[in-house]
Amino acid sequence: MKQGFSFSLPVTVVALSIFYVYFSTVFIFIERWFGLMSSPGIFNTVIFTAIALTCIFTYAASVFTDPGRVPSTYAPDIEDAENPIHEIKRKGGDLRYCQKCSHYKPPRAHHCRVCKRCVLRMDHHCIWISNCVGHANYKAFFIFVMYAVIACIYSLVLLVGSLTIDYPKDEQQSGDSFRTAYVISGLLLVPLCVALSILLGWHIYLILHNKTTIEYHEGVRAMWLAEKGGSVYTHPYDLGAYENLTEVLGSNVLSWVCPTSRHIGSGLRFQTAYDNLSGASTTI
Repeated sequence: MKQGFSFSLPVTVVALSIFYVYFSTVFIFIERWFGLMSSPGIFNTVIFTAIALTCIFTYAASVFTDPGRVPSTYAPDIEDAENPIHEIKRKGGDLRYCQKCSHYKPPRAHHCRVCKRCVLRMDHHCIWISNCVGHANYKAFFIFVMYAVIACIYSLVLLVGSLTIDYPKDEQQSGDSFRTAYVISGLLLVPLCVALSILLGWHIYLILHNKTTIEYHEGVRAMWLAEKGGSVYTHPYDLGAYENLTEVLGSNVLSWVCPTSRHIGSGLRFQTAYDNLSGASTTI
């Protein structure tokens, strides 16, 4: 678990948003469209509650799980025949060393200026979870975003559907008190659907290519330099779409939608496309 967690305004905002979306969806949209005691009402309530609970669980895992610390005793073994690839500095070609943490950086690890330490397989620092997204919590973060997209779209459909009901006059008068809830929900759900869908699509792309956000931006520069030198750059950790999926989500397809993480390994070494070669190096 992550150490030293303290109050975070963004995390509080997310938690309150989840609560508000759930409350308005169940007790306003479903209630006014189907009625909570009807079969469709019970069915939609159960399904939406399950999705909401999954969002809460995966969000908590993203917030409280340490993304991955570099062991104080870590040192790259350049003579390891089973690990022929070693990341080196862009300038000088030395093994990557963090001056701030005073230790070598494992492959794909980077120093986070916010967390003030190196993070294994660091993707980015996310203010909305008050934590880095890295080796140990990346899958939980991805699953959270996926279920959050489903929940927001589901809630928006129920919102629109509940507006199509022609209520009797007495219910129309009492329904005026719900206008504020509908307006707030619409202003919240539409931007969330768009933003989270874009974020989900971005991370699906990254997973399919076995890249982190940092590696993507570094790869763009490396590709430009390679083309300028007349060569072709290939991402060393790209094993093919299916292998990339299993590397991040697990070998069991049924576990891809569950925030399990037993498959991730130590985070100090990753399979590469050059594992069958010897003496390979890459600059990252």
